[in-house]
Amino acid sequence: MSVNEPSPPGADVRLTALDEAFVHQIPEPLVHTATHHEHWRESYFFVAHPRTGAPTDDVVITTLATYPQRQAMDSYQMGRQGGNHVFALHARDWAGDPHRTEAGPVGVDVVEPYRTVRVTVEEAPTVTNTLDLTFTARTEPYALRRGTMRWRDEVIWDQSHMFQSGTFNGTYTRNGETRVINDWVGQRDHSWGIRDHARCPMWMWLALQFDDEMLGVWHWEYANGAPVYTDGCAAPTFDAGGGAPVPLTGFTHDLWFTDGTGSPVDYGRDGLDAVGLAGSVTMRFANGRTVTVHGEGERAAPYGERGGGQYLLRITSDDGRKGVGIYEVTGAHHHRFFPVARADRLPPG
Repeated sequence: MSVNEPSPPGADVRLTALDEAFVHQIPEPLVHTATHHEHWRESYFFVAHPRTGAPTDDVVITTLATYPQRQAMDSYQMGRQGGNHVFALHARDWAGDPHRTEAGPVGVDVVEPYRTVRVTVEEAPTVTNTLDLTFTARTEPYALRRGTMRWRDEVIWDQSHMFQSGTFNGTYTRNGETRVINDWVGQRDHSWGIRDHARCPMWMWLALQFDDEMLGVWHWEYANGAPVYTDGCAAPTFDAGGGAPVPLTGFTHDLWFTDGTGSPVDYGRDGLDAVGLAGSVTMRFANGRTVTVHGEGERAAPYGERGGGQYLLRITSDDGRKGVGIYEVTGAHHHRFFPVARADRLPPG
């Protein structure tokens, strides 16, 4: 169903509590999306880690997503804990309650919009660790512009997105051991639209944390390296005076996967030896400022058959500032990162 295709007579039109509010954007109940598509999703993403970026640092990643066409919600637990990578998937059917932000033991509560969010994971046989984590914003949020990508007449990606840097405090428990999260740093995202991950050639998402600012990038390329979409910002932290994020206007990258010794390694098809990431990125912003960041680090969350994953890097800017960043590099085929295609019918077609 598209925005121009109203519910047909006799269709299963269901109202929810939120339909009482002035929040509609199309002439349909909120459970309907503008485009009927199997990969339409709306999701939250949280990643938290210490400020050191050490190879031994734990990385806690939690997601929550809703899928209107499947009428279901799910959550991934990922990351690195005690030197091991962890993964769990939790899910629930809507069951007449599509707006409750819970999937099994996982819950997300927006306590104060764009300021405070609580993420919890309760005890259950399927969890990797229980969690009680509070995100507190340290920058203003940044709204990325909508981006699209197609294969012939098929929509592969059509999405809006926001991200925001923050601090994390709380606890998590694994194998009976409770660890305290005290003033960790990281990122949260909120995205909505169509994203067929398995057929995206390459995307790169950067969340670079310095004491005085966050540098964020969302960048997509075709297999031959031609850019599809780039957006991002430099967001000053509240401790450094705060203010509106400055939009990104240019981006280049010179990154490579590394093996267990830190040497460059070819990803091949499955990237079994690609345990790290290193190199530089250069960002240009709307105020005329250019920043180059150098980094190296280890894998925090592998993506398996989808390729690549998230890497926690120790970073240094060209003006000498030190920080820590999450680099997500993933996709199905790219001349530099993923030389062996793992999917067909890839854009541009």
